[in-house]
Amino acid sequence: MTVGTIGSAGAQGSAGRRRLLVIHNPVAGRRRRKRFQAVLNLLETDGDELLLRATEGPGDATRLARRIEAGEADLVVAAGGDGTINEVINGLVAKGRPASVPLAIVPLGTSNVLAAEIGLGTSPEAAARTIREGAVRPVSLGRITDADSPDGRCFILMAGAGVDAHAVADVDPGLKRRFAQGAYVWAGLQAVFRSRGRRYRVEVDGVRHEAASVIVAKAAHYGGPFIVAREARLDDPRFQVCLFERAGFWPAGLYGVALALGRLDAAPGFTSVPGRKVRITAPPSGAGDPSPTKPAEPVQCDGDDMARLPVEIEVMPEALSLVVPREGPYG
Repeated sequence: MTVGTIGSAGAQGSAGRRRLLVIHNPVAGRRRRKRFQAVLNLLETDGDELLLRATEGPGDATRLARRIEAGEADLVVAAGGDGTINEVINGLVAKGRPASVPLAIVPLGTSNVLAAEIGLGTSPEAAARTIREGAVRPVSLGRITDADSPDGRCFILMAGAGVDAHAVADVDPGLKRRFAQGAYVWAGLQAVFRSRGRRYRVEVDGVRHEAASVIVAKAAHYGGPFIVAREARLDDPRFQVCLFERAGFWPAGLYGVALALGRLDAAPGFTSVPGRKVRITAPPSGAGDPSPTKPAEPVQCDGDDMARLPVEIEVMPEALSLVVPREGPYG
């Protein structure tokens, strides 16, 4: 996969006019709709041809991206939160094949972790400028498989099991709409209370570890501006596997404070291990749960409830061409 610019990303339409296929989530607040429309206005001023595709429900962004025909667009733009972007990526990278068209983003979500990772602001001007003149960079993805998805699903940011996965799986949609990230904090506190000694077996390139929670990081950022894996990079064909070895309210509070201060890598009981292949196994039946028949353990990917343990995770090197700001860390 080659490194290039927007102008050289693909065959352009007539008279050099670019065709941008914009997949967007219309379910957004008034401010986000206004921001999205401002981006569209700026792109139309540049003379780009915009092909708008609105999603109507979960999975629509993947189906829309998968239906893109060869030569239909010079660039795909995913407008929405990290979940919408993840869906678009899974449509572009169908069945493990690298994407054939570059991807740009317009961040309209709650946390906008990918935008923070590539140094993209949330202003319409920043998004339009990057789409107009950003650099096209090859990035690696994670691919996760479980019993229900033998063909696998991709993620660009992270996959997690433990407290954060339970928080994502159990967050109240109404609270999320009203309190944004605060809803995840509340769901996380409940998940910590229910964890009660739950442990996970984690194999990284065949080496066994054990942890109370685990995040398989493809990107350094987590939850927005916070750094969870300082050594992780989108263009690195490896993960940084973050192991949270201690469970309970006090360790969780310590991890949270360290994360907020940018010092998670110095927190007691936290380690980060590089690797290309990861296997995460659920705790034995009944561990940390009074019921002998436990429900399957959730796994979150890019902030969405996506899989169930046990899972296999591997790197897909240079599977996607991503448009990034030239002045950012990947420019």
